[in-house]
Amino acid sequence: MNRRQHLLQLASLAALANLPRSASAQAWPKEPIKWIVPFPAGGGTDVVARMLAGAMGTALGQTIVIENKPGAGTMIAGDALARSPADGYTVGTVDVSTVALAPSLYAKVPYKPEKDFAYIGGTTVFPFVLVVNPAVPAKNLRELLALAKAKPGELKYATPGAGGPNHLGMELLQRTAGIKLLHVPYRGDAPALQDLMGGQVDMYLVNTAASLPHIRSGKLRPIALAMAKRSAVLPDVPSFAEAGVPNFEAYAWQGLAAPAGMPPDVVRRLNAELNKALASDEVKKKLAEMGVEPSPTSPEQFTQHVRAQAAHWGGVIRAAGIQLES
Repeated sequence: MNRRQHLLQLASLAALANLPRSASAQAWPKEPIKWIVPFPAGGGTDVVARMLAGAMGTALGQTIVIENKPGAGTMIAGDALARSPADGYTVGTVDVSTVALAPSLYAKVPYKPEKDFAYIGGTTVFPFVLVVNPAVPAKNLRELLALAKAKPGELKYATPGAGGPNHLGMELLQRTAGIKLLHVPYRGDAPALQDLMGGQVDMYLVNTAASLPHIRSGKLRPIALAMAKRSAVLPDVPSFAEAGVPNFEAYAWQGLAAPAGMPPDVVRRLNAELNKALASDEVKKKLAEMGVEPSPTSPEQFTQHVRAQAAHWGGVIRAAGIQLES
């Protein structure tokens, strides 16, 4: 009997030794979670992160605290996330610049997107719409491209900074449509839009969240949406394909990531709560009001998306010969 009890005790200890990850996952989270955001407080990315963090934190039973770390084309936040412990208590927003553009744009990137992150899932897509100052004598894309071909290098386009998806989208458009434009980079959407409405520049491939109020007020004329299909917030604006430029898409996208090595079961739980938040009526309504689209995925789908976008835009960057200093 004593021998039997001893064997049962040994079996129980062996079983417990094989359960540390599962047991820890069941206990997680025991403390607040930090969410790193690569842009300043108050912008569209920050608003979305706080919205999702609120819903996810409620479901997880812990507060998710936002920490804004803007700068260096989102690489400061990316580096902070990559260097954080993979214990389930630090996550962060990554966007097209962080993980798809930076490796091709900069000679030195402080992290490796393919090795340093565990991708949790997609969060949102910020559609881009090409808008012009109403004084520009073009009512549609065909007329705008004809005007650009008649005045090579004279029409000016704004961007919120060199090397971002807005800039690369316009580089792709010039190559696709066979036109030449003059790039005028700004420090963010606000000054770029101000100069566009003032007539200092002619056009801007800008996200709908920033441009919708000015489109609705008539201060800007929408020409075409750089998405595969029309947007519910701009139902009368054709896609580039509908307007005569097929196979052209450019938009900003974002997702949630963690440091590489996070336990897979924690990644799956975060993905499940993220997708539930994105599917909630309240979040969908708020995103629609901003002109932003939810983009739920599995961890595997988002990982593949990152790789595909890095390959696509890496080719555009190399073809345009764009290289920036970090």
